[in-house]
Amino acid sequence: MTKQPSWTDERSAQIIGTLLRAGVGLSVLIVGIGAILYLIRHGAEWPDYRSFRNEPADLRGIVGIFKGAVSLQARPFIQCGLVLLLLTPVARVAFSVFAFAAQRDWTYVIVTLIVLAILVLSIAGQI
Repeated sequence: MTKQPSWTDERSAQIIGTLLRAGVGLSVLIVGIGAILYLIRHGAEWPDYRSFRNEPADLRGIVGIFKGAVSLQARPFIQCGLVLLLLTPVARVAFSVFAFAAQRDWTYVIVTLIVLAILVLSIAGQI
């Protein structure tokens, strides 16, 4: 009687699929709530296309986005959902490191850690 490995490629694929669906679904939900908040508060306003207004300074960083989202401001809430959407594939790569380590596939652990580092650095604006 041979013992089945506790961590298989199929199990990893199922968890990764669930992780991606949950990340995208939660992101859509947050962006949708932000859009509803925006329409409730600003739906009757007419846009002024003659002048370009850049994003406010407090919405250019993660801390400002999350502070605004916690206070239920519409634009930060939408941006929070977009940040979550951006971080979903990063979470998938991070989970892959764990899955490869559980399978004791060290070559893939190293390669996936390199990919994760590149993703994190590029998102942080370092590359």
